[in-house]
Amino acid sequence: MESPVQLLNVLEWAHANALQDPGAGLTLVVLSPNDPMTRGQLRRMSELARGEGYEVRWEEARGGPAAPFQTIGGLAPLLRRAKRIVMGDPFSRYVQLLLTITRARDLVVVDDGTATMEFVSQLARGERLVRWHRRGGRPGARDLVFAPVSASARRRLTPRSGRRVEVFSSMPITETPEGVHITVNDFSWTRARFGPPRLTKGADLVGTSLVETGVVDGDRYLEAVKGLTKTYGATRYFAHRRESTDKLRRLAGETGLEIVRPELPLELIARRGPIGRTILSFPSTVVHTLPLALVGTEVRVAVCDIDPAWLTETASPRAQGFLSGVTGTARDVHRLSAVPALPALPVVPAT
Repeated sequence: MESPVQLLNVLEWAHANALQDPGAGLTLVVLSPNDPMTRGQLRRMSELARGEGYEVRWEEARGGPAAPFQTIGGLAPLLRRAKRIVMGDPFSRYVQLLLTITRARDLVVVDDGTATMEFVSQLARGERLVRWHRRGGRPGARDLVFAPVSASARRRLTPRSGRRVEVFSSMPITETPEGVHITVNDFSWTRARFGPPRLTKGADLVGTSLVETGVVDGDRYLEAVKGLTKTYGATRYFAHRRESTDKLRRLAGETGLEIVRPELPLELIARRGPIGRTILSFPSTVVHTLPLALVGTEVRVAVCDIDPAWLTETASPRAQGFLSGVTGTARDVHRLSAVPALPALPVVPAT
């Protein structure tokens, strides 16, 4: 696993498959990234997993030039013995490389958010595996060098006689590859383990890394956040783990929002509470996952569309359509038009 959300969804998959018993033989391997915020959340999720009885193996997979060789060499015996492999990010070059080692005939892809939607669609169409925000540009030198490994991973993730492939996801799957088993992730472990949360007055706003990935213009994004804050009385901004410090400092200074750097995935933060009665978000994974995690509470999730004018000149040609699809397929959310023309949500008095 390379992100906290992936690790959370492995726990959800294990719960759904009745593997809570520590003796079930599930070893969780964390391929630690260099990003400090992601590392911190992974540390906390690893502690949580260990507390649930699972073995967690922490790999400093990017800790220097020799780290990849040490990681792959150390994991090779485990991968060759495994009958089932559960992975979190089929787009990851690290994961694709490790797939060339395993002989497992049972492969499970757990949710990695909106990327899961794109992965399933590409697999169904027989396309090369490319993250949605990178599509449209020419492959770089590293892409060309790695192309044979990526192609091999795609073949491994295509069901064949004697090979089972499962996708465990809370995201809407519109194109199902032939032979792939789709299992719904309803966040039952999260709901059983935490909450219900205490609700606060006002609204909380969920941040996004669309600026950092080069999809949305930074100034436009700031104006959108200002508009949402003013219209809905948002007081807290839950930062995405990839958002830059400079951007967050500017947001705090110009909006007055309290910037919160969550220690755990937002699904767990919201379920544990306290959380606002209204959660505002831009198109992202949470517009699909939070309604599931917060079933039975009075929290309403509202999503603000991305105006095409906010996109950068370098954004993928598919960006607008993909983001609209993320919003349009979300269930149990209130859909807001782009700021500043934002409709008012009904006010529910806090108790």
